[in-house]
Amino acid sequence: MRDINDFYENTSEYELFSFLSEKIINKEFTTFSALKTYILPIVKDTKTHPVIMRAFELIRKLNWGFFADMTYKTHKRLWKELVIPDQTFPEAGDLKDTLQISNLYIAMLDIHGYTKFCMDSRKNLSMMHTLDRAMNTEARRISSCCQAVSQRERGDEIVIVAASATDALTATLAIMDYFGKTNYVDDPGINTKRLGSADALPVFKCSAGITGGNTQSPLIITEKGNLAGFLLNSGARLQTRANELSSKESRIMVAKQVQMNFMKENQTSKCLLIKNNVVYFFDTGHIEFKGVMIPTCELVFKEEDRYKQLFSEELVQLFGSIKESLWEQRIYADLINLLAKIASAMPKFTITPVKPIHGMLSITNDSFMQLCRLAIKAYQHDEDYLAAVNFLREFIALTDQIPGFDRLIIDYLKGITDRYEYLLSTYIKAIDREIGEKSIQIYQGQYQKAYQAAKNAVGIYEKLMDMGRKSPVITKKKALWFNLIKANTEQMQFSLYSGKK
Repeated sequence: MRDINDFYENTSEYELFSFLSEKIINKEFTTFSALKTYILPIVKDTKTHPVIMRAFELIRKLNWGFFADMTYKTHKRLWKELVIPDQTFPEAGDLKDTLQISNLYIAMLDIHGYTKFCMDSRKNLSMMHTLDRAMNTEARRISSCCQAVSQRERGDEIVIVAASATDALTATLAIMDYFGKTNYVDDPGINTKRLGSADALPVFKCSAGITGGNTQSPLIITEKGNLAGFLLNSGARLQTRANELSSKESRIMVAKQVQMNFMKENQTSKCLLIKNNVVYFFDTGHIEFKGVMIPTCELVFKEEDRYKQLFSEELVQLFGSIKESLWEQRIYADLINLLAKIASAMPKFTITPVKPIHGMLSITNDSFMQLCRLAIKAYQHDEDYLAAVNFLREFIALTDQIPGFDRLIIDYLKGITDRYEYLLSTYIKAIDREIGEKSIQIYQGQYQKAYQAAKNAVGIYEKLMDMGRKSPVITKKKALWFNLIKANTEQMQFSLYSGKK
């Protein structure tokens, strides 16, 4: 055949397919609709239909990029959302190029320890090939079992696209099960057990971000079948946030819309994640991404993290106070109440601070709560704001030492402390000025004399020390400075860091 008009009744299926496939491979037809228009004269002959469907499969494999493995039979929900079906051939069609629909979700999944594994296995290439097959073939197989499609990106990342929040969450957890050797999904229809040489791979932790379910976040499918758009970027931002909160353990962050849609989808017919009480959504407030505030949740799926349910109300209360900028009273109180609630809910701990805190040589859950009560007293009853902010500094040092203390809470603690510290220097200057103005009323008798003597002495002392630091009589300043640098060579090492740990 040189032209479609050369087709006759006795033309073999092999000859017809060879003719069409050559044109598809040469990119004369990249869409099924273009191919069908060309072959319209032979469509009425039903014996050509199997060949036409094989030609469609070739178009799909060569031009659908990310969605090359998606078929009508294996991905019915995604097919309905992503494909413009052909009227004559309902199992064939063309990919949509712009998707502004609510029933589309993207999960970005990152494998922890990938770079280290590659470095450790550089002399064992078979293991690297095994991991490569796991991230490509096995991840796609598991995704298909969950009615989703996935593709490996940038070495250690996997992108998942699904047509429902339930599918997106299930696929993400199932792939985590495979790499982490866990069984959170526990679905007999989704095999996540490693087979063959893959079982020798180490346990990998993962971080993931899931977004979608909102028509205001469109997704674009490029001419090569790749993904682009804000939905993809926001999924990556959520994954990055999950990695920031937990760089060594598995963690999943989801957009609030995903949680809402997941609950709606499971109101009547409940999925196994609901039936088996596998997941819990923990409100984590808003994150900003390119000027857009994204409401977020953490998908809690590990039993040891379930204690977070016990302080979710206190955290939501703090979010509300921050949103309304209630810095005078509520934010400080809500923060301290949250810290106290966490200390009471989390596993038992005992830490030894660098120096005693209010006479305490070690800090336990109970003594941490006692510090919280002292902090509230300083802020609300004593109006001692310097002491109150000092308590916040101490809490930062303590929470950094407490094993497993939630990083999200530490981030909020540090952020709120920064805001209060910004006010502190101005506050102290104003208070000190008022002390000077009312010193006669404050200090009586010998205390007044002591105050005046100390005030004069401090001023003179500071002036004399400043003069002494600049004096040419002090000749060993450079030697002292250089010796300190040499003595602290290790601490002075510096390099810019980019990427994840």
